[in-house]
Amino acid sequence: MIELEHATKKYGVVTALRDVSLRVQKGETIGLLGQNGAGKTTALNLMTGYFPPTAGSVRIGGKDMRSAARECRRMIGYLPEQPPLYDDMTIAEYLKFACALREVKRQGISAHVNEIMEVCGLTEVRKRLLGHLSKGYRQRVGIAQALCGSPEILIFDEPTVGLDPRQTVEIRRLIRDLSKDHTVVFSSHILSEVQQLCSRVIILNEGRMALDYSSSCPQDDMVRIRVEIAGDSEKTMNRLNQLDADIQAELLPGTDPGITEARLVLSRKGDGGVETDRVFRLLAASGMPVRMMKEERETLEEVFLRVSG
Repeated sequence: MIELEHATKKYGVVTALRDVSLRVQKGETIGLLGQNGAGKTTALNLMTGYFPPTAGSVRIGGKDMRSAARECRRMIGYLPEQPPLYDDMTIAEYLKFACALREVKRQGISAHVNEIMEVCGLTEVRKRLLGHLSKGYRQRVGIAQALCGSPEILIFDEPTVGLDPRQTVEIRRLIRDLSKDHTVVFSSHILSEVQQLCSRVIILNEGRMALDYSSSCPQDDMVRIRVEIAGDSEKTMNRLNQLDADIQAELLPGTDPGITEARLVLSRKGDGGVETDRVFRLLAASGMPVRMMKEERETLEEVFLRVSG
């Protein structure tokens, strides 16, 4: 659905995005992460056609954004960080105006607006002026205008910024519902939000794509295994450190004096074997009673800090 090929964007002498290539498949929900100035908003602006790339290309639905900009933009609904609202319009008036801009057929606008307001929870406040709305409702209207014209792709820039906890939960729920029928790309500083909504995360750092991260796949060649072993901690740790040259053992704080809690770190093998099975066999052969064993994965926060320095 979205393809960036070696996309670079410069503002004068400042390079905001450097040689970024990525593909977003139909139906995916992708989160863009990065520190301030990492290039998130620039990447979204290239995807929406708001700015052309200085070098490289952007394709939407197989069409080039430069040569078929109108067709590409019809496929995209965009919510910038500051929703483009006109405070002297009511919600219904504004959405009808947005539909006209998106070239929705005149006879179908009213029904289309009613459907969008129902999806976004705006039906009961449809006659309110935009200037009188709370921040949460303004974001809902911003998302509603992105739905005008029934685009296949939704792109949101910091959709929950400035919201209170209740409003944040409501907007996240709305995005989750929309992701069932749309391809969604959004940027956020909130790691827990991205982890809840996305199965894939793109981490940008200093304008470059630092990592294409999938929560379902290991991101490095190291395995971390947490174990609980019956026995004295000092003796158990000595035996763990002599278990295998490839295994590093770290003592973890525990509450039961008769149980040793430790983290074992070892290299992931490329033969498809299960590392927990291998460790269990080594522990059993060494006469160490295992009470618990599980593989630990890096949290998104750990991954983000690792790749962003």
